Amino acid sequence: MTSPGDAALLVGAGMVAGAMGSAGAITSLISYPALLAVGIRPLPANVTNAVALVGSFPGAAIGSRPELAGQLGWLRRWALLIAAGSGAGVALLLLTPDRVFNRIVPFLLVLAAAALLLQPRVSRWRERRRAEPHPLLLPAGLLAMAVYSGYFGAGSGVMLLALLLLTVEDHLPRANALKNMLLGFADLVAAIGFAAFGPVHWGAALPLGLGLLAGSSVGPSLTRRVPGPVMRVLAAAAGVGLAAWLWVSG
Repeated sequence: MTSPGDAALLVGAGMVAGAMGSAGAITSLISYPALLAVGIRPLPANVTNAVALVGSFPGAAIGSRPELAGQLGWLRRWALLIAAGSGAGVALLLLTPDRVFNRIVPFLLVLAAAALLLQPRVSRWRERRRAEPHPLLLPAGLLAMAVYSGYFGAGSGVMLLALLLLTVEDHLPRANALKNMLLGFADLVAAIGFAAFGPVHWGAALPLGLGLLAGSSVGPSLTRRVPGPVMRVLAAAAGVGLAAWLWVSG
């Protein structure tokens, strides 16, 4: 059972995490440590966090309605790939040791942070050269991000946002809205798998999910108001901070 005090802490952490994540930063930077703080062991905390993150999906969709206008067809095109990747990540977490993979994750986060900061320069270089991204970059990147999202997920939003800015959409609020929907679908698939086979701490997942639902509806409006360069720096800094924490904590 989760005590009233722990439940209140998780609701508050979920609200902050949902606002941060749907604005382009890292949801799990707040939500995952909050689960550890109330005494849940790392593996159940990871699984519980994945289930609770479903709460961010509808909130981010409601908050991102202007940016998502006309994008339903594009999102449908990649839904099956995202589902397959997220399902594979769930299986990977439940069936294999994670030490090696966890050592790779901090480097992926640093690369994603660098890609976010360099994206405007890369876009200008592409315009001058009239160069298009390799056609396999987007599907390969989406599949890799979906697998990682199902496996652990912390920092996947920063990585996916960088990928979309480089391949699909230069406008940060629209890229962020697409990122929220793709990650939401991956979270939904992962939650179904973990609910069936994983050690979910439901007493913690419910208050955290409610907080995420409330907070995620606010984030997209922040992305519209904060200048793009500032959002890139904040998201990149969050990615580097999480990479350092994951490396130190092992």
